[in-house]
Amino acid sequence: MKGNMKVAIMTDIGKMDFTTRPIPQPKEDEVLVKIEYVGVCGSDLHYYEQGRIGDYIVKPPFVLGHEAGGTVVEVGEKVSHLKPGDRVALEPGKTCGHCEFCRTGRYNLCPDVVFFATPPVDGVFQEYVAHEAALCFKLPDNVSTLEGALIEPLAVGFHAANQGGAHIGQTAVVTGSGCIGLVTMMALKAMGVSRVYVADVMEKRLEKAMELGADGVINSSKTDPVQEVLRQTRGAGCDLVLDTSGVAACISQGIQMVKKGGTIVMIGYSASGEMTLPTSLATDKELTIKTIFRYRHIYPMAIDAVASGKVDLKHLPTHFFDLDDIQNAMDTSVRNKAEVVKSVIKIGA
Repeated sequence: MKGNMKVAIMTDIGKMDFTTRPIPQPKEDEVLVKIEYVGVCGSDLHYYEQGRIGDYIVKPPFVLGHEAGGTVVEVGEKVSHLKPGDRVALEPGKTCGHCEFCRTGRYNLCPDVVFFATPPVDGVFQEYVAHEAALCFKLPDNVSTLEGALIEPLAVGFHAANQGGAHIGQTAVVTGSGCIGLVTMMALKAMGVSRVYVADVMEKRLEKAMELGADGVINSSKTDPVQEVLRQTRGAGCDLVLDTSGVAACISQGIQMVKKGGTIVMIGYSASGEMTLPTSLATDKELTIKTIFRYRHIYPMAIDAVASGKVDLKHLPTHFFDLDDIQNAMDTSVRNKAEVVKSVIKIGA
């Protein structure tokens, strides 16, 4: 396909603008996708607010956005499993395929990954993208491209649940009810965990957690979450705690509320990169503490969970914006975090 496309670019911290670029041409193993929806991730907001995450520094002009769903409009000559008209969810990270981690199936740890919206790689706040066909997953007829865009954060939730060994009969607590906390809760429920509680200090987010299927919520600004979990479990404690907040106090509370032999999964990043935790208590309880980085081999599972009705992604977004309104979309998402649980950019829908 020839022609030009509109691209939203970050020109400085807190500033968005537009430019026109040629529509990319797919390589032999790629497909050209007309982007319809892109979710606004916490990492997008962090780059927008701070201009960096750790060693990844934005050098404008830069394109944000990595949670994408759309429709294939052109395929490379070696692509046989997709055709124009297929609706797809895009897994945003292309790995090298030959390092130790790729060869052992842990491709999310590949040191040479090329990942949308991770500097210096541009993201997908744009009308079209050429992407490796193997990373474009066809959506069933009953799964929309909006849901396709939200498969990316859902994959994080499923990877965390897998790392925690989630299964039926357990009681789990998710700390933090932003988008990742909510999809983690839904992943746990889809995997059969019997009771999932969500803790946060923002009432609107807790209301969304109940709407999406949590068994109970805890407003940690009003109720001691440790005591509440012990009350709900008749003093036994929970089996599994998954922290999406990255806040040391939440993880410390998790160590207190989880039962002996239980598991803590750390999902969220600490703002400082370091924290102090009650490791003696963790040792006394013989806890398993795990971390996650993105996901691996999860998209088919996540798509099936949505298609089968086990996960409701349609009601996850709280705010929608057109691509033309990108400045307002980013500003609103940054300044109104108590109300905005998940923003989505409509591009070609």
